[in-house]
Amino acid sequence: MRQQPPTGFNFTGAMRHLCHDICERIDIFQHINMEEVVVTYAQARSNVSWGLQAKLTPLRFEGGALETSRDGQRWKAQRLFHGRREMLYMLTFYLPRFQEQTFVEKMVTVFHELYHISPEFNGDIRRLPGRCYVHSMSEKEYDRLMARYVREYLALSPPRELFDFLRIKFSTLERRFGQVVGLQVPIPKMLPVDESRSA
Repeated sequence: MRQQPPTGFNFTGAMRHLCHDICERIDIFQHINMEEVVVTYAQARSNVSWGLQAKLTPLRFEGGALETSRDGQRWKAQRLFHGRREMLYMLTFYLPRFQEQTFVEKMVTVFHELYHISPEFNGDIRRLPGRCYVHSMSEKEYDRLMARYVREYLALSPPRELFDFLRIKFSTLERRFGQVVGLQVPIPKMLPVDESRSA
């Protein structure tokens, strides 16, 4: 007897379609190949509205390297494949917390995480000038820039069905579709390199 796939609203599928459209329409994101970005969701540990909304996990070290050295120890990236295609990034949204933001906040969060992807698209993050290379000197300024990109995207009149799910809260999605489903994948870890193999 064949098992039927779960019914409901496919959050990660919808988010993947939205991200793909963003990357096609906005120049600064056109280096991103969404076929090598796995989009997942995770359960938020609390019901509060503040806290981590989303996270981009690079699946390589600086410069796209597979190995790095920290505190005298060699580490390697745990590699992630979908079929034969290797993933370079993981984009995770924390539900229901993410869905409780306003529409604009949600869109800014999506752009915020996509912007972290290196212009070289090599599995590393975008490294900004200065000591605070993740968000530069101000995360608020970073998000103001993302809000500008959101306005630029919406001004291009993309199909509303791509982002209408971001206009409603998580409980409304559940009530309308019965349940919210999607892809869940554990975040890959750094693994210690067995020094003995090269001895």
